[in-house]
Amino acid sequence: MSFMDFWLVMATNGTHEGGATKLTRKAEQAIAALLEHPTIAEAAKASGVSERSLWRWLQRADFQKRYREAQRAVVDSAITKLQAATLRAVETLERNLNCGNFFAENAAAQAILSHSFKAIEVRELQDQIDEIKTLLETRANGKHEPRRTA
Repeated sequence: MSFMDFWLVMATNGTHEGGATKLTRKAEQAIAALLEHPTIAEAAKASGVSERSLWRWLQRADFQKRYREAQRAVVDSAITKLQAATLRAVETLERNLNCGNFFAENAAAQAILSHSFKAIEVRELQDQIDEIKTLLETRANGKHEPRRTA
C-alpha cells in the first residue's frame, strides 16, 4: 500500500488529531502527494490539482495542521520499522564480536558501546522531562511542592 493510499484510508476513517477540520478528498490527496513527491509542482500534478490551488491550500491553517499530522505519521511509521529492525541489528553486531575479523569485531564493540551510552543518556533525559512535567502539572493545579536541592 502506498503512503497516498494509507493516508486516504486514515482521512476517510476520520483519524484527525484534536478534532481537526475535515478536508476534501482532493486536499487529502494533495497532502499525500506532498509527502511522496519532492516538489510542489510534482505533488500538484500527482494529486490532480493546480499548483496555484496547492499553494493556496498550503497557506491555510487547517491544511497546514493536517499536513503536519501526515508528516508525523510518516515519521512514526519509520520509527516503528526501525524499532522492529533493532533486535536484528543488535544480533548482527553480537555475531560480529566474534567473527574472526579484528576490524569488524572492533567496529561492532564500538557500535554497541556507543549505542548503549546513548540509550542511557536518552533514558535519563526522559526521566528528567517526566519529572519537570510532573512539577509543572502540580504547580498548574495550585499545589506547590517544596524545592529540592540537588
